[in-house]
Amino acid sequence: MASSSTFLRANDIVQHYVLHPSSNSSANTPTVVFINALGSDLRIWNGVVANLTDHAQVLLYDKRGHGLSDAPHGVFSIDDYVDDLIGLLDALAIDDVTVVGLSMGGLIAQRFTARVPQRIKALVLSGTAARIGTDAGWATRMAAVEGGGIEAIVDDILKRWFTQPYRSAHDADVGGWRNMILRTPANGYLAACGAIRQADYREQAGSITTPTLCIVGDGDGSTPADVVRETAVLIPGARFAVIEGAGHIPSIKQPAIFADLIIRHFRHAGVF
Repeated sequence: MASSSTFLRANDIVQHYVLHPSSNSSANTPTVVFINALGSDLRIWNGVVANLTDHAQVLLYDKRGHGLSDAPHGVFSIDDYVDDLIGLLDALAIDDVTVVGLSMGGLIAQRFTARVPQRIKALVLSGTAARIGTDAGWATRMAAVEGGGIEAIVDDILKRWFTQPYRSAHDADVGGWRNMILRTPANGYLAACGAIRQADYREQAGSITTPTLCIVGDGDGSTPADVVRETAVLIPGARFAVIEGAGHIPSIKQPAIFADLIIRHFRHAGVF
């Protein structure tokens, strides 16, 4: 079965997803689901997928307000994004998963783990934390978008996402990712900012029993290594890894290293 870009309606919204089949056709083949960062779509994982399909089927999807999924207007919480994921998994008849969450996707992954721990076998948190940013910082970002659109903040985002050497050496690639950010619906971006601003899972982190790996790029300008390490300390038994030469989106800058860390962790957790 070949991968295909597909749509379904779950939790009352149209969701865009791609399910990459595994070359291992065993009935016990696990599913790895990737959850995107704020302002990104499922294409940020393209460099990682081929490294994983020998071990698992891979589910990519666009969260609400991003990519080709619906962008409903309103104020949302991280729980709304979790409801979307649960609805998607139910619609696809996928009972349990291993989860890789990046940035905002890591918040969704943490809350998913807290709400339905029986459905998750292992967890990878990349460039994320139990609490991301400050109320003031998010208020400033949202005001900038409300006043000037995503165009007003896109160049600052790229500096946080990618190291200076990468931006200098990959001008066309960075331009493409810039286009991706700019094409995120403003209402979807703002709703996601509001959800992140509300989320604080520092107390919840100590209750996570799922085997967890926390990853960060050494040049991450959004959630620096110290911030990610603080969350790793809160989660019992969590492992911590730094990827050299990567910014906030290591799946783009260092996909092979990122995939290898995921595979090693899932083997350690007994999933692969």
